[in-house]
Amino acid sequence: MWRMMLLLFWLISTAAAVEIESERHDFRVKVLTRGLAHPWSLAFLPDGRMLVTERAGRLRVVSAGGELDPRPVAGVPEVVAAGQGGLLDVALHPDFARNRWVYLSYAGRDGAGVATQVVRGKWVSDETDKKGHRLTNLQSIYRQRPASNTAVHFGSRLVFDRDGMLLITQGDRGDMARAQRADDLAGKVIRLHDDGRYPAIVKQDFLPGVYSYGHRNMQGAALHPATYELWSTEHGPQGGDELNIVRAGGNYGWPVITYGVNYGIGTRIGEGVAKAGMVQPVYQWTPSIAPSGLAFYRGKAFKNWQGNLLLGALKYQMLVRLELDGNRVVHEERLLKDLFGRIRDVRVGPDGLVYLLTDESDGALLRLEPVD
Repeated sequence: MWRMMLLLFWLISTAAAVEIESERHDFRVKVLTRGLAHPWSLAFLPDGRMLVTERAGRLRVVSAGGELDPRPVAGVPEVVAAGQGGLLDVALHPDFARNRWVYLSYAGRDGAGVATQVVRGKWVSDETDKKGHRLTNLQSIYRQRPASNTAVHFGSRLVFDRDGMLLITQGDRGDMARAQRADDLAGKVIRLHDDGRYPAIVKQDFLPGVYSYGHRNMQGAALHPATYELWSTEHGPQGGDELNIVRAGGNYGWPVITYGVNYGIGTRIGEGVAKAGMVQPVYQWTPSIAPSGLAFYRGKAFKNWQGNLLLGALKYQMLVRLELDGNRVVHEERLLKDLFGRIRDVRVGPDGLVYLLTDESDGALLRLEPVD
């Protein structure tokens, strides 16, 4: 075992490619970038460069070839980097080429507490400018209320739907009862206009912006390429990690129903695993895999993965591939287990290749390339 670990360390540290056999595609894993401090999310700029968030509060620029710019992006809001909190997701406006808006979700100070927040800023990047890369005209888009002093379950992924509306996934902030409360924004998916304006209320008596509720901690989200519905992954307690299709007004059950149990003691949470009026997951993992970043595969590079779901797993340090038949998961394959670290984010690049971020103190940006 130690010989294998030494070999893997050498391969990763020298940026050599590691070849992996899998059921549908043999592929190689290339280390593009190292030296990222707990990277959380990745977005592709139109010119081929990538934006990467580091949980401590830095937004970094990586070239298409994997060169990490030593200068963090200026203008990022102050974050609270504690526990699971910090700088989280990054997303580009659907019309970024024209308006240059970059969106960030993060754990931010709000009075005496901390809350999941979202801002947007104008992207400025001029290599001849001594100021370097920066965000200007920073605007607050969303702030979860009420804030709390816990350091867990912030979520948070940002996804634009086909109508250009911004969907924000969140967690219950460690207080499970908040996910069902109509007067509380925790444990909800929020849907807003791109400038933060609230649309029409979709759930009577709930606060404006609430799209769905009953969520524990959603750290993966992606639009289905054909139906344009939002799919998400959600951390369960001890067991009961979920894959869900998130629809307007849906109650996803937490903490009334769950396939997980209380940590340590293993006792039941809530009323069981199902209840009338509450949505069942498309798929669930018991024991937990701690799912994070989520992406549907569409591209030419991995032709046998078309329409598959790819997701990162923090526990077992792996990439999970799911085959679908409509809205059913019909097969699961686990890849890269314990090889590269905790897989935090999964993205499909404009080139059709798959990009991964490892949530480590010396985190890496990895690229998957088909062997054939």
